[in-house]
Amino acid sequence: MGDGLIRLDAEGIVQYASPNGVSAFRRLGDGESLEGRSLAEVTAGLLRDRRMVDETLPLVVTGRMPWRSEIESRGVSLSLRAIPLRDEQQRFGALVLCRDVSELRRREMELVTKDATIREIHHRVKNNLQTVAALLRMQSRRMVSDEAKQGLEQAMRRVATIALVHETLSQGLTQSVDFDELIARQFRLSAEVASPSQQVKTAKSGLFGELPSDFATPLALVINELVTNAVEHGLAGRAGTVWLLADRSESDEGEELLTVTVADDGVGLPETPHVEGLGLQIVRTLVTSELGGSIQWKPREGGGTAVQIVLSLIKH
Repeated sequence: MGDGLIRLDAEGIVQYASPNGVSAFRRLGDGESLEGRSLAEVTAGLLRDRRMVDETLPLVVTGRMPWRSEIESRGVSLSLRAIPLRDEQQRFGALVLCRDVSELRRREMELVTKDATIREIHHRVKNNLQTVAALLRMQSRRMVSDEAKQGLEQAMRRVATIALVHETLSQGLTQSVDFDELIARQFRLSAEVASPSQQVKTAKSGLFGELPSDFATPLALVINELVTNAVEHGLAGRAGTVWLLADRSESDEGEELLTVTVADDGVGLPETPHVEGLGLQIVRTLVTSELGGSIQWKPREGGGTAVQIVLSLIKH
């Protein structure tokens, strides 16, 4: 339905109301003719809770100020816009445009409700994952075998990483993550957990930027595994540094790319091929399948190892 038009005189009395204008106020609950009545009094009679009234409403329905306001009654939301009419000396009336925005407000409320529901789901998932991580930690303490204990601790770290992403999502209003804020905490924590008896420094450069949630979770897991691998195997029990570098760029075809590099100044790559452990198998699977990217291990200039991941951000 189109906009309704109401013409007021200088005292706020309705001189003319278009059919759409009359229809709009009838949906609010006013069944009488508008012409000859004060629009301010008509509007006041429709309000059930005057404490919730927009303070601009009286000035709009009297046509005194060129403002917008809104009235809600019986589940109908009506947007009002006043256009004062003036000559060289004084205001002699006003035009009030009205539009039914009920459907728009209903959709906005659905979005707000949906967003709140999604945030609550992320919050509950985070809580459940933290419970799982705590159970794994308790079970690892009961293990006699060092190999079993290490396996449970690694599983605990992976679960905790996923929980951190859900915690971040539960605090935001969108399904995107400020990945720099998230990874800044995880990067240092991953290095510390993997090196309780080592002096390991961490250094981060570049910006990841905002990333979709379906991209952030696998990428956080990949970085966690690579940092852990750099500390446990690259540095191999000695002091050193682990670097995390991010670079967003554009290819010649206009494709937006994210290049992530995890490097260390440790012992470097082995001279002979070696069997990949579970952690690196997870990394390779997540990069190629979940993230649709490529991964490459190579010697780092100055010694050590550099792992470079190139990802396309288009489909995400």
